[in-house]
Formats: sequence, C-alpha cells, structure tokens
Amino acid sequence: MPTSYFSSTGDESTQRFFSVSKIPLSWPSLPVLLPHRLRRKFRSTRSKIRARQTPTSSIATLNTSFNPADTIRALRTHHWSYYDAQYLFLAVLGIFGLCMIQHPGPMVKTLVATLAMMSLVIPITRQFFLPFLPIGSWLVLFYASQFVPAEYRPQIWVRVLPALENILYGANLSNILSAHKSTVLTVLAWIPYGVTHIGAPFVCSGLMFVFGPPGTVPVFAKAFGYMNITGVLIQIFFPCSPPWYENMYGLAPANYSIPASPAGLAAIDKLFGIDMYTSTFAASPVVFGAFPSLHSGCATIEVLFMSHAFPKLRPLFIIYGLWLWWATMYLSHHYAIDLVAGSLISVIAYFVARGNFLPRLQPGKMFRWDYDYVEVGEVEEPYAYGLTDLDEYAPALLHGDNDEWTLGSSSSFSNSSRDPSTGMRSPLVGDESWEGDTLASVSDNEDHHKI
Repeated sequence: MPTSYFSSTGDESTQRFFSVSKIPLSWPSLPVLLPHRLRRKFRSTRSKIRARQTPTSSIATLNTSFNPADTIRALRTHHWSYYDAQYLFLAVLGIFGLCMIQHPGPMVKTLVATLAMMSLVIPITRQFFLPFLPIGSWLVLFYASQFVPAEYRPQIWVRVLPALENILYGANLSNILSAHKSTVLTVLAWIPYGVTHIGAPFVCSGLMFVFGPPGTVPVFAKAFGYMNITGVLIQIFFPCSPPWYENMYGLAPANYSIPASPAGLAAIDKLFGIDMYTSTFAASPVVFGAFPSLHSGCATIEVLFMSHAFPKLRPLFIIYGLWLWWATMYLSHHYAIDLVAGSLISVIAYFVARGNFLPRLQPGKMFRWDYDYVEVGEVEEPYAYGLTDLDEYAPALLHGDNDEWTLGSSSSFSNSSRDPSTGMRSPLVGDESWEGDTLASVSDNEDHHKI
C-alpha cells in the first residue's frame, strides 16, 4: 500500500497549494535599497524559502462553513470510485429500517430523515455525520429488526452454540464461570458490560481526536459502524439462543415471542433497587442475537484502535478486553464462541482499515495539531538491493488516493513527491498540485473559515 498524504487546504478546483505565512521582513523598503536585478534574484530566493516552509497544522483544522453550496461544489469535483457504493448500501439499509419501524410514526421518521439529509448538506455538520453514517445505519437496522414479522424470520438455533462450545473447548465455559456468584464479582462484571461498554466509543473517539493523527476518528467510526452492521445482519439471518435461554428453558425450541432476560444483570437491579436492566433487556429488539457478540466486537475494535493510537498503553487495553470477555460469560449473556466471532469481525475491520485508510503515528507528535502531514496505510517494505526507487515507475493506479474511509475528516488526500536532497517522500509544495478532494472533505472552497 503506497504512502499517501493529505491536507485540508482547500477545494481541489480552487485551492491546490499549502498556505504559508509571509516572512516577517520589511519588503516595501527593498525597491529603494536594492537594484532591480538584485531584487529579482532576492524574490526568487524568497520563493524557494517559502516553498520549503511547513504548513502550520492546516490538516488539523475543522470546517465551520454553513454554506450548502460548498457541499454541491465538493460533489461536482469528487472523484467517484467503487468505494462510493458503500453509500448506496447504507441508503438501502436506512430505507429498509425506516419502512419497517412502526413506532414512532411517519411524522417522526420523516423528521429524522430530513435532519439526517440536512446534516450531510451543511459542511460544518457533514464532517461529523458522514463518517457517522455506518453507525446510524446500524442503530436503525438494530431497532427495526424487532418489527420484522415472525413468519419472515429464520428458525432460532438453540443447540448449535452449546454443541460448538463443547466441541471446541470441551465444556460450557459460560456455565463454568457463572456457577459461583457473589456480589463483588457481579459488580466487577457489571462495570465493563453495563457501564463502560456504552461510554467507551465516545471516550475513545475523544482521545483519538485530540492525541491521534488527523483522520483517525473518521476511520474508527466507519470501522466501528460496519463491524456492528455485519454483526446485526448475522444475528438476523442466523439467530441463536444465548446461555441464559439454556439456563431457563434448556434446549427446548425457541420462538420470537420469548422476551430477553437480563440474566446476571438482574442482580444489579436488585442490588441498587432499580428496574433498568430488567426492563431494557425485556424490550431488546434482537432477543436471539447471541452470535456474534457485539459487546466483544466493540471492545476488540476499541482495543485495536486505541493500541494503534497509544501503543505504550496496549497492555492496559488488552486487560480491558479480557475483562469484558469474562463479564459477558459470567453474566450468562454469551458463549465463548460468540466472543471469538465478534472479535474476529473486529480484527478484520481493523486490519482492512489500517492497511488502507488509517493514518500512521509520527514520532514526536503528541496532539493532532502537531501534524503537518499524514501518512496513510501500511509502511512500505523496503526492497532488496535498493530497488525501492522502482516504485516511482509503478502505474499511477497503484498509487491512487483511497480517501473514502476518511470522509468527514478535516483533510483530503494528495499525491506525494520525493525530496531530492534526502530521498524521502514529502508533501507536495510550491507549484505541485494536491489531488483528492472528496465528498466529505471539509475544505471545499477558498472562502472556508478554519478554527
């Protein structure tokens, strides 16, 4: 995967260069002091100095434009590719979900759809809602699944997961871990499963936005959303009963009229004198969604992205992932095979994102505002005998801009050039053009205001 660079300096059709600060010298006095030939030579030298200056963290800025014309201009200049088929897929999911949902009524659904469209038209909101589309589609699909008539749903598999559990592990790990209950263990299991699981995506996004390379959060949001969409689709077409069903009904055939159970979380309601988890799980849209475990999938993808952004804290993130794995089985909500499947989906989503779209860390950079450019994708492996320079003659398609997973970020991709003095790749400056303004780039024209 070739290294790509991106910047948010402006729309492709209007702004194609870095904006650089003027050198603080008193230029108006020069014509009086210097001859014409020396002035012309000095201007040439000044231009070269400007060309070598580093842009002042322009890729970390956010778009504050409210003008829908900027979005229309970005659409007209957008380089369409097969990656854009994802929006057709998300549109189909959204329309299906809105059509299936019975409550709330048409007025509320129309209002929600209108607000969603408006958020994609206004540039200041588009930069956030465009990468949020997969997450929004997942939430709509998850909520709408309860309204699908039972006659159109597949049969519920009750014996498959317990059988796989015994074949792969020789025992039912969920039953073993949940055999001995105590108040302390229940609280320890409740913390990751019922508390941090809800807030972790927001905390991770905030930390990666401030301390990670620009463009990391949009990639995380898309990977997170598509992972959950994949999990819900599997749960809809391959419904399986969780451990609490086996504990309550044995291996008797299940039907869609059976409500979900809070299982081990019922002890939390009893402990605090509330009815939160009992009522919440009783109204769950997907009752027989044991396989795969989206609790495990969410935790795994958070561990992977946070380990990428904060590699020194990787052991802490791994401990959190293992903690949640134990909690899901202790509370009788998932089998071990469910956890493995959920994590596998997250691993695939993460490595696809890291290999093609995820910005890389740079030494010495602590905040997003410290980045002058961003390298996307895997590090290129050096060739033997110094054949790295052969990449310069590779077809242009091999070095194309895969910018679609950073839609909604404050950046757009560009090609790169090789510094003749160092041989290193560097952002294009001077008269070299920047390519790749995308549908969701926050820099759509030269009149944008940056913060």
